[in-house]
Amino acid sequence: MSKSTVGTIVNYRIGTGSQMANWCLIQIKDVHSSSEVGRLVGRRVVVKFEGNSFVGRILGVHGRNGVVKVKFKRGLPGNAIGATAELIG
Repeated sequence: MSKSTVGTIVNYRIGTGSQMANWCLIQIKDVHSSSEVGRLVGRRVVVKFEGNSFVGRILGVHGRNGVVKVKFKRGLPGNAIGATAELIG
């Protein structure tokens, strides 16, 4: 993996009757297996969107194709889906 790892916000984490705005699913670029993504658990994520900075932490793997679950300190707006997220640390 490169020094600057980036990903794309795919969706919110959703339940049967709810949508969690402070949980997002992020597809990590150039990572396509759960074993590679498992090493990223615990790292911080920063999303810079419309002049605001949203900080979160990777808390788990979602599926087997390089998607992670990230919990942010505050919820992301709906139009942030598709935005770029940068992993730090």
